[in-house]
Amino acid sequence: MVLGRHPAGPNPRQSRGSVAASNPHQEALTAWKRWAKWAAKTRVPVGVLLAAGACVLASPTPDSLMAGVPIAIGGLAIRAWAAGHLRKNQELAVSGPYAHVRNPLYVGSLIAALGLAITAAHLVLVIAIAAVFVLWFLPVVGEEEDHIRKILPGFREYEARVPRFVPSLAPRYASREEFEWKLYFVNREYSAALGFGVFLFVLWVKLMLS
Repeated sequence: MVLGRHPAGPNPRQSRGSVAASNPHQEALTAWKRWAKWAAKTRVPVGVLLAAGACVLASPTPDSLMAGVPIAIGGLAIRAWAAGHLRKNQELAVSGPYAHVRNPLYVGSLIAALGLAITAAHLVLVIAIAAVFVLWFLPVVGEEEDHIRKILPGFREYEARVPRFVPSLAPRYASREEFEWKLYFVNREYSAALGFGVFLFVLWVKLMLS
């Protein structure tokens, strides 16, 4: 009597691969993480290109300067305030602006950029800033928060209490930590103020020559 061979069962490796390949959510998540890592590497040159484009396209007027400069200064002030409370990768920042919003540096950057776009008086710059914020800043923020969640204890509680981008009017944390100029310089936040000064000078020259 010859025994028939049972048909071969499905290969577990092939099954797992088929499930992974047919999972669009997982594929989208993987693609998003790859983009986030690339965005983190390229955000500085992209920011430089955006600033250079703003200098070229800018067509400032006295009214645009009066409207945009205070907004830009406000954004830079938020960044400066945050830098004076931030000890990167060493301690969870919960004081100063970090008691109101988790990402005050990015909030300040967005406000400053919008102020500069108003100052430059060009609609293309507003669209470009919005695109950079969505396509570069948002993915980078997610990656940075994943990193902080792994290395700094207490972040999970912090993110549950403090909003990511829209600041709360009342502080969500009580802290006695005060602003430190040393941290401001360690974090090299002065470079943002210097860049703003150069941009204003370029706009002033263009205004005088127009």
